[in-house]
Amino acid sequence: MRPVLAAALALALAAAPAMAQQRYPSSAGELLVETVASGLENPWGLAFLPDGRMLVTERPGRLRLVGSDGKLSAPISGVPNVVARGQGGLLDVVLDPNFAQNRYLYLSFAEPRANGNGTSVARARLSANGTALEGLSVIFRQMPTIASNMHFGSRLVFDRAGALFVTVGDRYSQRDQAQNPENHLGKVLRIRPEGGAAEGNPKKPGWQPEIWSIGHRNVQGAALHPQTGQLWTAEHGARGGDEINTPKAGLNYGWPVITYGIDYSGVKIGDGTNKSGMEQPLFYWDPSIAPSGAAFYTGDKWPAWKNSLFVGALAGQLLSRLSTDGEKVTGEERLLTNLGERIRDVRQGPDGYLYLLADDSNGKVLRVRPAR
Repeated sequence: MRPVLAAALALALAAAPAMAQQRYPSSAGELLVETVASGLENPWGLAFLPDGRMLVTERPGRLRLVGSDGKLSAPISGVPNVVARGQGGLLDVVLDPNFAQNRYLYLSFAEPRANGNGTSVARARLSANGTALEGLSVIFRQMPTIASNMHFGSRLVFDRAGALFVTVGDRYSQRDQAQNPENHLGKVLRIRPEGGAAEGNPKKPGWQPEIWSIGHRNVQGAALHPQTGQLWTAEHGARGGDEINTPKAGLNYGWPVITYGIDYSGVKIGDGTNKSGMEQPLFYWDPSIAPSGAAFYTGDKWPAWKNSLFVGALAGQLLSRLSTDGEKVTGEERLLTNLGERIRDVRQGPDGYLYLLADDSNGKVLRVRPAR
């Protein structure tokens, strides 16, 4: 983090009102969990601005700025219309790599359409005063349109080449289509910031040009490895079979042909756990924890946790720390197991602490820091 920003954020935190705090054990010492902000309705995605403030999406269709003192802005105008039903709504938010110069940001959302809906991605500029989105345009639409309120995905991650990864779900009712490369259901996609397929995509015969990999169920966590730049994803299984994957160009990750889970009814799904031509997960959970946002840790507050992947859990109501060695998961530590919150997103702040979104009708921004 830039020294000026670090100093400014430290001053803001020192001046902020006293916050609710809870303590939890960990392998790196006791953790302090502080409520930075509350009163957010089902917050879904979080992005830090260069000045240390946070952009937070609320699933019903609002985008807000959150100050380090926890103050919520009025809803930012110009947000696209969303389908705020079931798992749908306003979803992820990410800044353009050149945000400081162009003020572009990107939103994923459940878009209302004739005869259904689908995951879409929009680009817009944040106004200089932070109150409005300007020049919004939809740069991607998942096709085909489906009448479903389930499995929209959807995380947004820029890679080191400046292309945008977009994760999209299988829409639940269309799970077999995750194996069909002629559509965008159950895929990881890679597009240009202005829309259209990115250079370097596999572009295999019969594949939609935006597709990076196929055979995914519902990826709601994604992050780049800080050393390799490889995309890592956290994917919802059915009853069991939540997965960590490293999606590679042109590969098939199996859903619903292979899985470590079963249907919610107890019925077997697919052909088992292995099949030629389909990739194995790096790690899986059974029973499910319902993984959502994910972030690699690169800060200096917990040196022993450098390059760990932190994954929030919805049903599990915990924070999972996965230790890694290259492209291997070497262990799991379950943190904040008594927090009692559905953790929707995980981000490392510019101060080196971890920030979580607690998904609830009175949702919160939480900060995790060493209790010392």
